[in-house]
Amino acid sequence: MSEYINIENEGRIKIIRINRPKKKNALDLAMYSALAQALRDADEDNNTRVSYLTGVDDAFCSGNDINDFLKNPPTGESSPVLQFINVIINAQKPIVAAVNGIAVGIGTTMLLHCDLVYASDAAQFQLPFVNIGLCPEAGSTYILSALMGHQKISELLLLGDRFSAEQAESFGIVNKVVAADELETIAMKSARRISEQPPGATQTSKALLRIAMRNQVVEASQRELSSFIPMLNGEEAKEALTAFMEKRKPDFSRF
Repeated sequence: MSEYINIENEGRIKIIRINRPKKKNALDLAMYSALAQALRDADEDNNTRVSYLTGVDDAFCSGNDINDFLKNPPTGESSPVLQFINVIINAQKPIVAAVNGIAVGIGTTMLLHCDLVYASDAAQFQLPFVNIGLCPEAGSTYILSALMGHQKISELLLLGDRFSAEQAESFGIVNKVVAADELETIAMKSARRISEQPPGATQTSKALLRIAMRNQVVEASQRELSSFIPMLNGEEAKEALTAFMEKRKPDFSRF
């Protein structure tokens, strides 16, 4: 487990808090493993009826820890990154997310597999995969196209700009935008309500809601993976990630 993933149980709610504020809650391999294990534990624990996922300070999750990512790139489905994606795609119990700040890359795409998503009015979202010479992951190309259509998702993915919580709500990524000081109260209220519902009914309802698109999501995730790993080893990604580490603008003119 990771010291940066804090887990506690409140009644029948498993609270999973990403707690690495100095790195804007960027994920390293140990954190991915801890997140995956927490969701597995929630599914296997009869006392848990809902998971609650959030971050600390001004970040929900700023994506991958680039330095760790470069040292330990995903090479196959046994990678902690891909294990986490697989677990959250297939989670049996409802997941409520409270987006308290920036949500970048996987910080946004993981929300597509949560069941209720609340965001602070100060939250910002970004899908900067192309900016760093990569393609999207977690089945997001399929889900986001289904949510908002080809033109809008092309704008978000091909330009890689940040977008607001209000825009995320209009796109269908977020259920509701609330004041920052009310986020935890409102999101936890929904988690508690779910925890008090009959568990068989909530889990069956989640499964039925997801089953219509599950095969397409899994297939999309596999297609993305088949491109993502070769691209990660490619010259474009190396230039983009090196430039990020060196705090300079990448130069793609030679490609």
